[in-house]
Amino acid sequence: MSLSTFNLLGLSCQSLIGNPLRSTLSAVGVFMGVAAVTATLQVRNISESVIAKQIAARESPVIRLSPAWRRGVEFQGLTLNDLEFLQSRLTGVTAIAGQRGAWWINAVVFQDRSVNPESALAVSVEYQITSGRRMIKGRFFNTTDFEQYRPVVIVDEILATELFGNIDPINQSVYIQNRPYIIVGVTETREISSRSGQQGLLLIPLPLDAAATGARHLHNITVGVERLEEIDQIQQQAIALLQQRIPTQEYRGWQNINDILEQQKTLESVSQALLVVGAISLIVGGVGIANVTIASVIERTPEIGLRRAIGATQLDVMLQFIVEAVVLSFMGGTIAIATVHGATIVVTEQFNLPYEFDHETAIIALSSSVLVGVGAAFFPALRASKLDPVKALKGQ
Repeated sequence: MSLSTFNLLGLSCQSLIGNPLRSTLSAVGVFMGVAAVTATLQVRNISESVIAKQIAARESPVIRLSPAWRRGVEFQGLTLNDLEFLQSRLTGVTAIAGQRGAWWINAVVFQDRSVNPESALAVSVEYQITSGRRMIKGRFFNTTDFEQYRPVVIVDEILATELFGNIDPINQSVYIQNRPYIIVGVTETREISSRSGQQGLLLIPLPLDAAATGARHLHNITVGVERLEEIDQIQQQAIALLQQRIPTQEYRGWQNINDILEQQKTLESVSQALLVVGAISLIVGGVGIANVTIASVIERTPEIGLRRAIGATQLDVMLQFIVEAVVLSFMGGTIAIATVHGATIVVTEQFNLPYEFDHETAIIALSSSVLVGVGAAFFPALRASKLDPVKALKGQ
């Protein structure tokens, strides 16, 4: 007659309580393995959150293309024709924009306030798409601004606060080199690169900059990518297209999130190495459970014979040892997950890191511990179930 699930669980718990030292040591082995696996997964999750936060604080992933100087070769700067050439041939991109540093803008004046923007750029109409900057107030430049050379500018949140304080900046007049310009929009503040940090940014349309300086060439062309994993391929394709257009000119590309991608690769390598260590620790814990199960089978051979003699089936005997392993694995795994969760909260609060308990990580870690426990106890339990009842009663 087979035992009910409740009775089977009760017998398993009684057996474990009857050998507290051995049970504790086995649970500790599982605890160490699950703690290592859980900690590794938590580190990976936190790292991914940190990287996502860094990417969100920066302009959207773009490739910046610029011409390279070569001694003895005539320099060919980038033009709007190059921009249109890429727009008609480059695939897998969100938008392609042109920009030029508006270095002649050294001060912006509003009433009695004068502020020097950290960065001033003359941009094409596609800049908002490639940069990923949302408009906080007002609007971005439109085609009419470009065609009619309207004296309009856009500032970011930092520059807007420094210039206007609590005053609404939209449609306010500012002076740049004693000429009036109208604020038509306020864009969100984002980092351009790792070196730029949060800054005060001022944008003007490219034609307006050309009218003020006479410059016609672009300092660079920015290419927004649809899929981050294709950024290197698109960069090579864009450079090849530009060199196809002007074979004598060399071009170089720069990715604004290259440093973040390098961090991501490093963290992935470290996470994989730690995960291997955690898996080894978990396997070692499983070996401990296997040893305990084997020792338990040897010690309880007469008990096994008695149970078989009074009607216990082979499946009952095997399941009891497997359930004992599952209980040990579950207890050790649960305590490990709770411990790592508590330690993670302390560390993330100390270093102001993003963290949220991931149920998927807990399920993976706990499932792996139970699976290892079942796998470790299966063959000793199978051996116990096949013992001859008569010989087992004699302790043979």
